[in-house]
Amino acid sequence: MADLNTSQIRNVALVGHNGAGKTSLVDALFFTAGGTNRQGKVDDKTSYSDYEPEEQRRGSSIQLAVLPSDWKNHRINLLDTPGYPDFRGDMLSAVRVADAVILVVSAASGVEVGAQQAWNYTQDLGIPTVIVVNKLDRENSSFEQTCTELAESWGRQCVPVQGVDGDAESFGAVTTGELAESVIEAIAEADDDLMMKYLDGETLTSDEINTGLKTGILSRHIVPIFAASAASNIGSSELLDAIIDLLPSPDDVEKPEVPEGAQANLIFKTSADPFVGKLSYFRVYGATVKSNAPLWNVNKGESERVGQVYQATGKETAGVDSVVRGDIGVISRLSHTQTFDTLGEKGSDVKLGGVDLPSPVFALAVSPRAQSDLDKMAESLTRMTEEDPTLELERNADTSETVLHGLGDIHVDLAIERIARKFDVHLDTKLPSIPYRETIGGQTSVSYKHRKQSGGRGQYGHVVLEISPGETGKGITFGSKVVGGNVPKDYIPAVEKGIRNAAVDGVVAGYPVVDVSVMLTDGSSHSVDSSGMAFEIAGSMGFRQAVRDARPTLLEPVLKLRILAPNASAGDVMGDLQTRRARIEGMEPRGNGLTEITAEAPASMMQRYAADLRSLTHAQGDFTAVMDHYEPVPPQDAQKVIASRQSGEEE
Repeated sequence: MADLNTSQIRNVALVGHNGAGKTSLVDALFFTAGGTNRQGKVDDKTSYSDYEPEEQRRGSSIQLAVLPSDWKNHRINLLDTPGYPDFRGDMLSAVRVADAVILVVSAASGVEVGAQQAWNYTQDLGIPTVIVVNKLDRENSSFEQTCTELAESWGRQCVPVQGVDGDAESFGAVTTGELAESVIEAIAEADDDLMMKYLDGETLTSDEINTGLKTGILSRHIVPIFAASAASNIGSSELLDAIIDLLPSPDDVEKPEVPEGAQANLIFKTSADPFVGKLSYFRVYGATVKSNAPLWNVNKGESERVGQVYQATGKETAGVDSVVRGDIGVISRLSHTQTFDTLGEKGSDVKLGGVDLPSPVFALAVSPRAQSDLDKMAESLTRMTEEDPTLELERNADTSETVLHGLGDIHVDLAIERIARKFDVHLDTKLPSIPYRETIGGQTSVSYKHRKQSGGRGQYGHVVLEISPGETGKGITFGSKVVGGNVPKDYIPAVEKGIRNAAVDGVVAGYPVVDVSVMLTDGSSHSVDSSGMAFEIAGSMGFRQAVRDARPTLLEPVLKLRILAPNASAGDVMGDLQTRRARIEGMEPRGNGLTEITAEAPASMMQRYAADLRSLTHAQGDFTAVMDHYEPVPPQDAQKVIASRQSGEEE
């Protein structure tokens, strides 16, 4: 659009439950606005928003997509977001750069889990929100009944501002007739002057109603409800009109403090494209961004050379001369920049800030399928985590595994799929090994003599060691009380080296030994046969013997859990936790029909908990798990771990 200015822009994120029809609505709006001459369809795999092969196969979104739609001399940036909880990171990113939200609810299903979670999030943010009741042509659907449910669930500020011509299969159009008295009253309540006029019995004019409605939406005192059938493209033009007339432009909302004329651009999405390289999606909060202009990464303190600036339309990008304040653009091949970084000017301290992303709750250990995959594995995993910051990559030093963490099993599985498709890197996966530890439960003293004679110079090293439980978290602590030179001073470091090497593989199941205090108290040497190697061996073997005599114990990592579950499911969640050897620490109501449960549980019992909690709570639950401490494994469970280790199986 030529000569676009900020007041003509609308940035709108579509959110809601998976399957409510967000993507279909975006496709309908894009088609109606003239973005294409054929409406995209999710079922036909022709959606302009769900263009990734994994999305087309699943029939649902796994990432946010941007479709700019020009309508009546305005640009509407439609940000389509995933509804499935494993991919909610992209929903959060989209809402971060949106000025308003369209919450899509299926008339056939009513208020579902994803819609409730999206409502809670938009309410916490205070972002202007409208509701679209979609799928009104489905069997047994009713606009009136859905509006009643919405008001009962979310409050009387949710008011219908349209009518419908027919319900269910007879639904044929939306109507914009006279508003109900309750709606007029809600509009008046959002503005003091209108309220006085309304209470005086005067009739509000059309302009006053529209002004009051826009004011009420901006303050969130009013959440208007619209009607639609995206699949049949009913209600699209009316919704586009409402977006322009009622939803805020970037000028209408609170702005970050950016000096006049300064650059300030937030990267809110990164895409790893195997052909054109990294694509960085940004929103402009400061001065216009022009092609071939230098920018400064404020977060990294690095210069970025910007080449061509693009506008994204689904998977397609087109070069543009510039991107004005409030609009969304794309830059390729940035060297240092990652999602939620700010691109500004050198010397600027303006950091626009990202969002608090959910913590990973599921992990898989990954390994290359072939040598050719090994060569490219690290780079492909890094590029995937750049694309999706809710994925985290870890090199676990304890288990020597590369571990990919995500928001659920589907999230991580699809990341592996996308790595294979985008970068031709094929990875095998399994549940990560549990990093068990070993320690001791008592104290003892041992005398160990290493003596070897086979002609010529022999080997001789003799140590007396005292071991006892050490301070938690300190690993192996070593000291010496040798007097009189019984163990020559030069050989004491060799004794310590032998002990630390032996502690790498414990005597119970071969796991590292930790939290043991070792004291070298005495020993003896030989003037010819003693050496550093001999005392290293003596220290190693003496330590292993001492550990065997000091009640060796297997330790397991224990997680601190915080679980949010619907009140109706809290009992089932508690019962399930007890089967996982969890200790319940607390249970408190948290509002919105949720209960918070705090507990501790062994990591070995929680590896598949993301999927299990989803099943227990009908996808309404959520949790965080943080490594907290180690503690002894119960004897019956320890025997299983030992047997598994001895058989060569991964625990």
